[in-house]
Amino acid sequence: MNTLSLAAPVVLAAATSLSGVISGLTTWITGFLIGLATLFLTFGAVLYLTAGGDPGAVERAKGCLKSAAIGYALAVLAPLLVAALKSIVGG
Repeated sequence: MNTLSLAAPVVLAAATSLSGVISGLTTWITGFLIGLATLFLTFGAVLYLTAGGDPGAVERAKGCLKSAAIGYALAVLAPLLVAALKSIVGG
């Protein structure tokens, strides 16, 4: 006879302090921004290479490349912004 047993859930990572939660969140957000910026960079490069002289396509490609640059800048500045917020909040 096969019985169903309920086991305790496995905790993969647990933060013990607010500082640990903020640090983990900063790392996750930075990685997400870098991934998204890389996606925009790749998409903008493909659009630019396949534009074929079409001014509209070139402008869309430039917009994607600008978005990628902004994404990379935010990813670099994210730890600094979080540190500033921690000092303001008092963490």
